[in-house]
Amino acid sequence: MQKINGTIATPRGFHADGLHCGLKKKRKDLCWLYSDVPAQAAGVFTTNKVKAAPIHYTKAALADGLIQAVVVNSGNANACTGAVGLADAKKMTELTAEKLGIEPALVAVASTGVIGKLLPMATVAAGIDRLTIEGDATGFQQAILTTDTCEKVSVYQDDLAGTTVTVAGCSKGSGMIHPNMATMLGFVTTDVAIASDTLQELLAELTETTFNQITVDGDTSTNDMVLVLANGLAHNPPLMKATPAYEKLKKMLAAVMTDLAKEIAKDGEGATKLIEVTVTGAQDNLSARMIAKTVVGSPLVKTAIFGKDPNWGRILCAVGYSETEAAMEGVTIAIGPHVVYADEMPVLFDQEAMRETLEAQEIGITVNLQEGSGQGMAWGCDLSYDYVKINALYHT
Repeated sequence: MQKINGTIATPRGFHADGLHCGLKKKRKDLCWLYSDVPAQAAGVFTTNKVKAAPIHYTKAALADGLIQAVVVNSGNANACTGAVGLADAKKMTELTAEKLGIEPALVAVASTGVIGKLLPMATVAAGIDRLTIEGDATGFQQAILTTDTCEKVSVYQDDLAGTTVTVAGCSKGSGMIHPNMATMLGFVTTDVAIASDTLQELLAELTETTFNQITVDGDTSTNDMVLVLANGLAHNPPLMKATPAYEKLKKMLAAVMTDLAKEIAKDGEGATKLIEVTVTGAQDNLSARMIAKTVVGSPLVKTAIFGKDPNWGRILCAVGYSETEAAMEGVTIAIGPHVVYADEMPVLFDQEAMRETLEAQEIGITVNLQEGSGQGMAWGCDLSYDYVKINALYHT
């Protein structure tokens, strides 16, 4: 498996485009993703009880497991917009289908941005009419962004059944990130042949250890969605579970989704540092993941990292209030390479070396419970003054 430079449209038969239609002042805000043939599709969605119109529409569109195009807008979430919002989401798919010459049932829709505003459909319609199959795929990767500071892209290739196959992904997410079953907006494409039900099972499994293990601010969006499209144009034999080929695809998907999850955490609103928490020695993997996410989501841990303060007491406290049955007697904590707590006692460490560790842009925290073989990871970011500023002014 090799990581390569590429875009969401690198796998065979995929095309993407994005442009500025006027939903935002300057940045690109409308885009589409298209496959030459209908693709086997899978999706995971927000578990927030308040769901945006595109969530309802796309979940229904996935019922037969086939999607050929996705149309996305940013700058307006089309959430809490009632029957009008549902009609607008449907209209976006119809306009896209008409432009591409495909059936509306094969088009998914996603939106992100401010909640509670109706879409200016004349503006959206004019933008869809300007999208092209020959467009620049980086435009898609840019048009899905809101408060993000950069594109988030990951592409891997490997040999499968004698042919080169590709898995590519892009995502957006910077604030309101505490996902359950998804993370803001994420899109994955592959030219591998695989049935939609098998793909759905694989996506759900991998989401638990990637997208569900990041947190920026503890909020779960109304618009969270991850879609995977597999168009089969690599012409490999359809993948079956528990085969070497299936495991190879799983590894590629996991790599793409992990990369995107970490990029979202790193680009959290106002963030200056990526925090990676690794938990080992837990009773089971689920407990390890829960503890890791509790630690990385702690506002006190996040602010300590922002302040470059090796406050291990905050880490230990978060381990203690995580909703697990973990015993605390054997806990060992390290910040970077420096053990700071063991045997229920603080451990002396080199202050200058610790200062250098905390100056880095990526901070690793390791917790060993010494109870079992369970392990898990979670990713987040520090909490800075800029986070408050960005969100205080977001609606205006």
